[in-house]
Amino acid sequence: MAINWDQLEGNWKKFKGRVQAEWGDLTDDEIDQIQGHRDMLIGTLQERYGIAREEAEKQVKRFEGTF
Repeated sequence: MAINWDQLEGNWKKFKGRVQAEWGDLTDDEIDQIQGHRDMLIGTLQERYGIAREEAEKQVKRFEGTF
């Protein structure tokens, strides 16, 4: 089952902890700014971890599979 990012945006406070657990180097401010937007998460991962977009997308896709 694929994650519904529209629902995730609406319930972002519930999911923030899971994002923090998955990517522990993200700051609270970064997580707040993402607000459940998939593209913002990917971009933030690229910047924070110094990885290519493809790798960030792969990590997000793996994260989506945990739901």
